[in-house]
Amino acid sequence: MSAPTRTLPPLGPTRRLKLPGQAERTLDNGLTVIVVRRPAVPLVELRLWMPFVRAHLARGHLLAQTLLSGTETMSSVQIAAELQRIGGGLSAGLDPDRLMLSGTALATGLDRMLEILADVVTGASYPAEWVGVERDRLVDGIQVARSQPAHLARTALLRRIFGRHPYSTQTPDPEQVRAVRPAALRTLHALRVRPAGAVLVLVGDVRPEQALDTAEKALAGWQGGEHAAEVPPVPPLEPGPLLLVDRPGSVQSSMRMALPAVPRTHPDHAALQLANLIFGGYFSSRWVENIREDKGYTYGPHSMVEHSVGGSLLLAAAEVATEVTAPALLETTYELGRLATVPPKQEELDQARQYALGTLQLGIATQAGLASFVSAYAGSGLRLDFLAEHAARLAKASVDDVTEAAARYLAPSRAVTVVLGDAERIEPSLSTLTPVQTTPATP
Repeated sequence: MSAPTRTLPPLGPTRRLKLPGQAERTLDNGLTVIVVRRPAVPLVELRLWMPFVRAHLARGHLLAQTLLSGTETMSSVQIAAELQRIGGGLSAGLDPDRLMLSGTALATGLDRMLEILADVVTGASYPAEWVGVERDRLVDGIQVARSQPAHLARTALLRRIFGRHPYSTQTPDPEQVRAVRPAALRTLHALRVRPAGAVLVLVGDVRPEQALDTAEKALAGWQGGEHAAEVPPVPPLEPGPLLLVDRPGSVQSSMRMALPAVPRTHPDHAALQLANLIFGGYFSSRWVENIREDKGYTYGPHSMVEHSVGGSLLLAAAEVATEVTAPALLETTYELGRLATVPPKQEELDQARQYALGTLQLGIATQAGLASFVSAYAGSGLRLDFLAEHAARLAKASVDDVTEAAARYLAPSRAVTVVLGDAERIEPSLSTLTPVQTTPATP
């Protein structure tokens, strides 16, 4: 006897997006400081990003890992102890466009947090012993990543899309990392860790104008003009034969697709976001329902729009059993084609809209989430008030708007497709669906 069908409750009303007050100041050294008051808890979140085109990939990654290894006045242990004393911490990371310092502290410790930050950006010393330890750690991490199918599949996709562009490489070569010495890091720091063009975001239980004064006092001595390096133009997305990356013996295949997308400021952005959600951007999407719930081909297919300075892409990813690689690709193409040619139902659109608006609410509900939003938007030249504009566009997008966006960007004929798996077992069936170009797996 089959289980009775359950009727889902109606969607509730969408809550109005409430944005906190903020203040902004550009210091004489070119650093932009944005402060957002969020007094829910007595903490402050810090985000500092600097433009950092990855022309020196190995040095850039090692610099991010050793930026907090010591300064002219403090060792790494002293930095950690000082941060712990104010209930805080700092970490550094690198993405394709920027070097980021992230941290948190008690609101009463903001002065000291900014003093430590200033000491790091002006006087990081990169001691040889620490650099050696982190260099070995980074090499080990790269070698582990290069053994993972997900990493290999993304690497192949980025190379297929970007060619010789800096975005095509996500991790440096281990041998290049091993060759980096402290002097090279100090040189790179002097060249790239600069205030001009950088953005500092502070979110928390602070008074905005007072926090701006504190930041200006702590960071006024950080000098250096903006570096001239810019992100090269991104090549256009060019569909072609499916790229099959051969990994003999794989028990599953890693399927990746890239489709065109638009930046946050584009008029189609909200409609495309909703179209992506309907396709594969959340658990109730068509793609998940088809190849996970209905057919059991995979556990967690997912699609999302990724933004960078150079452009935006819609990326779809799924790990599927080897024997159903071709059927999974067929169903994926079917769902893209169906959305690009047949309007979604109003109920389906309303559910995706509710999810998108709810995600915005949740994203800014914490100090950390709000800081990340403000920082990401600032990287695109936007401010927090854009969030309200985007929410309004999501609320107004019609079935026709979403249908037009899907037809413009999600047509399967526009996709770049990469599959990593056992070519001997999957190439014959894939070749019945589309032209295939086979290449060996390379890290």
